[in-house]
Amino acid sequence: MRQMAILLLLAMMTLSGCVATRKPAPPRLISGAVPEGYTTQVRLLASDVELYDKRSPGFFKGIRDSATDGSIDILALSGGGAGGAFGVGALTGLSRAHNRPQYELVTGVSVGALLAPFAYLGPDWDDAMLQALGEDRTANLLGPPPVTLFSRLLFPRGVGHSKLYKLVDGFVTPAMIEAVAREDAKGRRLLVATTDLDKQETVIWNLGAVAARGGEVARETFRDVLIASASVPGMFPPTLIHVYDGEHHYDELHVDGSVTAPVFIMPLIAVLRPGQLSTLRGANLYMIVNGQVHRFPKTTPVKTLTVLTSSFGAGLVFKTREAIADTVEFSQQYGVDFKITSIPADYPMNSFIDFDGKHLVSLFHYAADCAERGQLWVTPEQGLRRNLMAHRLPPSGPPACPQEDPVITPAKP
Repeated sequence: MRQMAILLLLAMMTLSGCVATRKPAPPRLISGAVPEGYTTQVRLLASDVELYDKRSPGFFKGIRDSATDGSIDILALSGGGAGGAFGVGALTGLSRAHNRPQYELVTGVSVGALLAPFAYLGPDWDDAMLQALGEDRTANLLGPPPVTLFSRLLFPRGVGHSKLYKLVDGFVTPAMIEAVAREDAKGRRLLVATTDLDKQETVIWNLGAVAARGGEVARETFRDVLIASASVPGMFPPTLIHVYDGEHHYDELHVDGSVTAPVFIMPLIAVLRPGQLSTLRGANLYMIVNGQVHRFPKTTPVKTLTVLTSSFGAGLVFKTREAIADTVEFSQQYGVDFKITSIPADYPMNSFIDFDGKHLVSLFHYAADCAERGQLWVTPEQGLRRNLMAHRLPPSGPPACPQEDPVITPAKP
């Protein structure tokens, strides 16, 4: 008991010290503060109506004009931690089947943000994606759970660089920055979300505008935004983003975008300012959910780390369902063809922080095989029906693909 008290005291002292070392946050909700050397084109606070009104005409025009085949294709990649292996497999399988369009708009959150640049740059970057996010790079990303928990309590900004930092810094190369900048110049858009803890708001980052700056500064900003978007609170240290408003320097503390937006197509404000959304009428919208939106009940051990991860996971699942419902409404209003894929309820999933190599390999091959066979995409209604059918009984044998009916073994009398 005495040792636990000492640990808690050390944690409070260390937290106080870390907070004291950062600069204050910008004092206003809406301000012109951005990373130094960039314009306000680089990001959008989800509630900034004025900036959205100014930028949306050019933003949507670029998307429309870049659709050289006459079809606007949009891809949204959700969070999901270790479930990101599903997204990697899905993209790889679509490439193998030669059934992956050029996406005019790609959005990503959390692990979906890490996938987003590769999805945006197309099948030619699949090898780089597998090298960067394959199981040998992401397995055991968190380290032993007890060590992870206490190290995050004691050192919320990390000791040195986290494993996530090293992972992302390794694949965000000058070549990637140059390639993203070229595609952005054509009007295609690459967006990811972080959560600004100081404002408690979603921030949408235009990574094409970041890349357009060029050089090492752009690479570092691009990298830091991706790290922030994937920094699950308590599992990875938050990311400090240094910003400047022309007069004063500030620090912002950013964490996982899934805290406020598990998956997105447009900033929330777009729904209230629909003038430009008609540009997307008739578009094809694809959403890869790197997790399960329904799951079989499992007995939760009464352990601190398990309760924390299960609570965060439950919130993520519920908010993802809400985002899907909002996307359904948007699609119906604008005649958008909305297809979705997620890890089916009868797939044997563990926690979203289970980065075990065997689990990642199995999930990757499952998604890749379904995509190659043309069994990946479903309508939201089809996905709901499939998951509810699977919920009759616990999974038995290999799960069917998202587009197939689940294999259900009759209950024993």
